[in-house]
Formats: sequence, structure tokens, C-alpha cells
Amino acid sequence: MEQARSSLAHLGKWGHSHLRLATSEAACEALLPAVLAQLKEQYPQCQVTVASGDVSKSIDLLHEGQADLVLSLEPGPEAGVEFLPLFTDELMFLVSAAHPWAAARAVVREQIPTQPYILYSRASYTSRLIDGYFRHEEMTLLTMMEVGSMSAIRAMVQRGLGVTILAPWVAREEIAGGSIVALPLGRRKLTRTWGVLHRHGRRLNLAEEQFIALCRNAGAMLSGELAAKQATSSA
Repeated sequence: MEQARSSLAHLGKWGHSHLRLATSEAACEALLPAVLAQLKEQYPQCQVTVASGDVSKSIDLLHEGQADLVLSLEPGPEAGVEFLPLFTDELMFLVSAAHPWAAARAVVREQIPTQPYILYSRASYTSRLIDGYFRHEEMTLLTMMEVGSMSAIRAMVQRGLGVTILAPWVAREEIAGGSIVALPLGRRKLTRTWGVLHRHGRRLNLAEEQFIALCRNAGAMLSGELAAKQATSSA
């Protein structure tokens, strides 16, 4: 009975809760700052901690009880967690403004396999999606560098060291400033679904529900605004 009272008291004090999050570096940079600022306004007593890692590492933290929510790409059913979808994005070629593809605003298909690519960790979920996409196109990409930092990848692409494949919102500032150009992979789009993961059967508190709603709005705005800008620039 005493344990039940304690649990109910904890649920009732959602304003003083501790929200433990796990997510990727890209989401930490682009999504979380604005979302957490809004959350802090609504729940000033809610303490938030964030662990950065790839999808598999974040899911491990969830299963180990070291994270309450994971902001992540949709995993397979083998992950054994509940997935609440938030928004979708599209993976595209990101090139320096000085790259010939940027000047032409078009990708030369025959040149795709021969470009020097700067890609994120080959063990990542996104890298596996990219491999599958180009395997379907009967292409093998030449990976010049494997880099585990999104900011480093952006800097290298800006300097013309290679081409990368990322969602445009990851480089939104560089794209807006004109130093990086986003181009479609081909006729087929390669899309991903982002969402929030939590353990099966776990009841979310009010702060967590609000965090999810804020992420949904921020993600939709981020991906939608960039898509609109790209459509305008290519028109």
C-alpha cells in the first residue's frame, strides 16, 4: 500500500519530474533546443537529461531503464518497444555550392558511384537505408570517409571534400546560407519516419506527452519549411 501511495504521489508531481531522454546528435542539434525551451516554460520544475547516441544505443538505454523516452527513427519490430510516429523526412545528396551538381541543380546519374562520399557511421540505421536504396539502383557508392560527427560532415562538405547523404534539416543553416545545396537521390524518394519510443505498457505523464507534442510540431515545421524552400529554389 505504501508503495502504491508513493507511485501515485510521483505521478501527481509531474511538474517536479525528471525526464530522461536519448536521441541522435542530429536531433540534439536541430530539434531539441527549441523543444526543450518550450517544455521548460510549461514545466519549469521538470529536470531533463539527454544522452546522445545512435538508434541501437538509445534503445539499449530504454531497455536498461536509463532512459524514459527515445527520439529516434522507426526501428524494426525486433526492438520490442512502442513507437509513436512524429514526422517524416527525406534523405538527399548534400553538396558544396561549388560542386558541378549544385550549379546545374541536377544530379548526373552516371556520376553517382564515382563521387567521394563522406558518410555517417556505417553501422548506423541510416547508412543501412542508403545501402539498400543504391543496391536497388544497382550502384555501389565510393565511401571516402566515415565520420561520426554531423558538424564535421557539414564542414567537410562545405569545403568541397566530398558529397554526403543526409536529411536537409541537418544542414538547414548551411542550406539557407547557400554554402550547401540539397539535391534528390533520384526518381524514388528515400524517406524515414521519426518518432518517440517508450517501453511497452508504460503510462506517459503530462510532461512526457507535452514533449511528444512539441517534437511533432517542431519536426513537421522543420521538414516542411525546408521542403518548401527547396521547391521554390528549383522552380
